[in-house]
Amino acid sequence: MFYLLAQNGGFLPTRGSIMLDFVFTAMFGIVLILAASIYLVRSTQKYDLHKWIQIISGAVLLLTVIAFEVDMRFFTDWKALAKPSPYFEGGIVHISLYIHLLFAVPTPFLWIYVIVTGLRKFPAPAAPNEHSASHKFWAWPAAIGMFMTAFTGWIFYYLAFVAVKP
Repeated sequence: MFYLLAQNGGFLPTRGSIMLDFVFTAMFGIVLILAASIYLVRSTQKYDLHKWIQIISGAVLLLTVIAFEVDMRFFTDWKALAKPSPYFEGGIVHISLYIHLLFAVPTPFLWIYVIVTGLRKFPAPAAPNEHSASHKFWAWPAAIGMFMTAFTGWIFYYLAFVAVKP
């Protein structure tokens, strides 16, 4: 493993950088935390716990996305890391990235909207009210967007940084 850290900077046995590896693995945790938060609010009516899980998750995701974008734009040449992939030259890596971005770009805006309107319109401590129907309506696209961001990100990661030429 230390050889891999020295070779590509990542901690997984792939061509990914440490930031790519971190985001790839962190998205598993985010999806599980999101599912647990939805379960808590729907099945156990733990509204305040759901609220704080979402606020903390949103803040952590925002900081992670900022760090990820800075790394990708200024420090990591992801194309050089992906070039050995058998899917790079044919354009499949780029197509998978564009599909990923179709989910990854709008999802944070949905999350921000759902969190901010929830903070403004729900009482403290959190409890159902007249905003609940709207909150549920917008929360589902935000949750599905987060899952699809993770899922398409994992596909992109595999195609770009795991797949090897036979």
